Parts: sequence; structure tokens; C-alpha cells
Amino acid sequence: MSSKSILNVGISMGDPNGVGPEIIIKTLRHESLRKYFVPIVYGNPAVFIAYCKQYEIKDFRFNLIKDASEAKQDEINLVATGNKDFNLQPGTSSQDAGKEAFQALQKMTEQATEGKLQALVTAPLDKGTIEIEGSKFTGHTGYLAEQFEVEDYMMLLSSDELKVGLVTEHLALTDVAASLNTELIISKANMLYDTLVKDFSVVKPKIAVLGLNPHNGDKGTMGEEESTIIQPAIEQLKSEGKLIFGPYPADGFFGNRIFTQFDAVLAMYHDQGLIPFKYIAFEDGINYTAGLSIIRTSPDHGTAFDIAGKGTASVTSFMTALFEALSICYRRNENEDMKANFLKFSELKPERFKMNFSL
Repeated sequence: MSSKSILNVGISMGDPNGVGPEIIIKTLRHESLRKYFVPIVYGNPAVFIAYCKQYEIKDFRFNLIKDASEAKQDEINLVATGNKDFNLQPGTSSQDAGKEAFQALQKMTEQATEGKLQALVTAPLDKGTIEIEGSKFTGHTGYLAEQFEVEDYMMLLSSDELKVGLVTEHLALTDVAASLNTELIISKANMLYDTLVKDFSVVKPKIAVLGLNPHNGDKGTMGEEESTIIQPAIEQLKSEGKLIFGPYPADGFFGNRIFTQFDAVLAMYHDQGLIPFKYIAFEDGINYTAGLSIIRTSPDHGTAFDIAGKGTASVTSFMTALFEALSICYRRNENEDMKANFLKFSELKPERFKMNFSL
């Protein structure tokens, strides 16, 4: 695909009782945005109609389609999913709402794996209400990786000021230490390095690695993972010529804003990375899944049931996620174009540069 192509972007509704439908409506109703991409929303039409009626929005009209291949440019395309009799209850967590959210995600993912979409933007859902026969739903990241048959992937939180990749993601804190090993850290660091180069156009990434224990284990008195697992991974990566540094104690690292000296940070577990990230970049931060063949982003906030249905949800993070998905697509395509059209230089030979210095 040419870097100049207009992209088909799939957008999943998220939990209908959360803020997902609201931020989608607020964003896509602006016609000026549609010249950059073809929006294809997956969700229940009745939900969007109900919210438009509640907010007295009359300029949100969608082109109802069954498949992304039918999408029209300059229109809001909607692939209908869900139950037309669904009982919308903004601000309420329910299994029925979870079923609606998952059906939208499932349909979008199905058409994405068929190559009909170039990027995905997922609105927030409530993981506790999602039921999948035969497996446990741990979030968008793991589900998409499974559907795209990818074993090596990473949750990456991104903003202009800070990027944080996670070694472990939605895992109970009691299980984190036992899940860490040198090979896993090397794999995640390499993935973070590669996505910075390929998707964010960082020529020579500089990455900081955090420790696991308070004060980096304080010479083994509070844990030895830093010396036995994390440090060997860092040394191996350094021997490969990568600019990888650490391990750093997380509290001082963020408290002293040392992160500003790096292109990205590799955190050992979810809250170690997400708490400082959301404090620093809650409004404009996004969630990006590295390692997939397709681009996937989402806002870095959740369903926000406390404000759902009140019309006060901010679109900043969602809109940033949408435009970041487009930017990553174009950057990735440009990198592929450059590789495909790489200009080979002729061999340098001394005789070609002989000069006559006689007067």
C-alpha cells in the first residue's frame, strides 16, 4: 500500500454504557476529519441513535453497511452489530453491555484479519463483562494478538512527553516476579526498540529499563531480580550495540524526571508504568499495541462510567489515538517504501578519486 493511500480505519464502539459512543460521535461529526481517512465504526446503530437523540445531535448520520469493503469516503460508515433491543443504561456495568462491546470488537477484528482495514482504534470496554467461551478475556491487547496469531507483542503507552512499554501487562502483582526472566526482558526491549524505529521514526532509540523492587532491591535485601535477571538482559542488549540503560529505581526515575533523557521506558509491570504515565499524560496519552501486523491504538482511559451519558467526556485522548494510528500507518508505509526503493551505492574505488595536483 502506498503511503499516500486513504486508509480504512476500524473503530469499535466499546462498552455502550460507557463513554465510547459519546467520544466517537463527538469526534466523527466533524466533516473536516474525514478527508484524512475512511471511518468504519463497528457497533449497535440503536446505541448511536439513542445518544444522538439524548444530546440533540442532528448532524451525525451514518452509512449503514455490512462489510468494510462497502465503505464510502467522506461518510461515517457503520457496520451493524449487537441486539437491536439492547437496553441502554449509561453508567451501568452489565453482561449485556459486555456482549455488545465484544460483538463489535469481534466483527471489526474479523474484517481486519481479512485485510479490509489498515488501522484499528478501540473505544474502552469493561473487561469484567466480556465472556469468551473457552478462554479468559484480559483486554484488547491480548485478544488482538491472539486473533492475529502473534506471540510476541507489547502494550505501549505513548505521548509526546513519555513512552512506556510493559514487560508484563494484566497480571496479578503476586505473579509478576515469577513471570520475569532475562529472555523475556530482552524480547520486550527488542520489541520496544524496533517499534520506536519502525513506527515512531526514532533513528537510534535510547531506552531506560526500570528495576522491579524498591530501591532496586537495595543490594539484595529486598529482592535480587535486578542483579540476577534484569542486569544480565541489559548487558546482553548493550553488547548488541543498543542504547539500553538501567535498571533504575522507579520512584526516583520519575520523581527526578530522568525519563526526559530517554526515548522510551521499559517497565516491569502494569502499575509501575501506567501510574506515572497517566499522571503525566492522562489527557493526550494513548495505548498502542506493538508487534501486530496492523496498527491498533486506543485512548488511555477506561469506560468512565461515572460520567457516561452526561455529555461531558473529553475527546482529546480518543482523537489523539485516531491521529496517532494514521501517523504510524504512514510512517510504517514510508519506511517500507524506502526499503523497497533503496538506492544502491556503487563500490568506492581509490582510482575514481585520483586528482592531478600538478601546476
